[in-house]
Amino acid sequence: MRVVTDLAVPPFPGERAVITIGAYDGVHRGHRVVIDQVRRLASDLGARSAVVTFDRHPASVVRPESAPQLLTDAEQRLELLAATGVDATVVVAFDSERAKESPAAFVERVLVDVLSTRLIVVGEDFHFGHQRAGNVELLHELGQRFDFEVVPVSLVARADGVDEPVSSTAIRRALAGGDVGLATEMLGRPFEARGTVVQGDQRGRLLGFPTANVEVPNQICLPADGVYAGWYERPDGEVLPCAINLGRRPTFYEHADHSLLEAHLIDFDGDLYGERAAVRFVSFLRSERKFDGIDALATQLKHDVEHARAALML
Repeated sequence: MRVVTDLAVPPFPGERAVITIGAYDGVHRGHRVVIDQVRRLASDLGARSAVVTFDRHPASVVRPESAPQLLTDAEQRLELLAATGVDATVVVAFDSERAKESPAAFVERVLVDVLSTRLIVVGEDFHFGHQRAGNVELLHELGQRFDFEVVPVSLVARADGVDEPVSSTAIRRALAGGDVGLATEMLGRPFEARGTVVQGDQRGRLLGFPTANVEVPNQICLPADGVYAGWYERPDGEVLPCAINLGRRPTFYEHADHSLLEAHLIDFDGDLYGERAAVRFVSFLRSERKFDGIDALATQLKHDVEHARAALML
């Protein structure tokens, strides 16, 4: 997959493209239905396939005070988009000036002039442009002017029977409740948080359960505080089972100002400091709570590791 950031040079000179547009945070099951349709139609038409997205979530510019935390960082989002098989992802710079751009101007500047778009595939509830004034109806009108067609796609229903489509918002809500199983179903894969392993206070090592303290950027969404079973991937691709503690460690701290992600790698002994880590949440084991002392905590940690083994079918 080509990653296109310079819009001065069309990526497919002399060719038409079938495209979709969106923030694509999470690249969840609903997103992939749209992208699959893009690829099928591009193949039928002998055209190129492309995802048009942005270098940051538009809400972080338009309404920074209420912008959502992200399900994927930029690196993972591009990896997931590449895995769909599209020919290119076009990453459009988004800032306060672009936030004022009208839907028609955006379509002409990016979709027509850069991509020579033949067909646009979007969800039926799609909105874009200044004040979200653009929608499927407007795209149809602009298509008559600029010679492209529009295919709206029905939203993907959730498997749990809730009358709500799969969406990044619904996934964030599931994570906020600690329901990583539901998040997995909507994402089509376990939720993954990435960060760098940093020096911690080494209390886990003293308790006999050393942990990798993974520093996750603040803008990344994390599940509710608690203990989880999951998988830990190292930079070389090695994947190890782990028990994950996400929280403020109330046994030791009365008023911690933020949650920490600590992963105990089961049956592993080695140095992880400075490594990039990808931590995947598979199942919720228990809520975080305060213990009477380190002996009680150590006993519980032993149970947590055994429960993680069982959850991961080790």
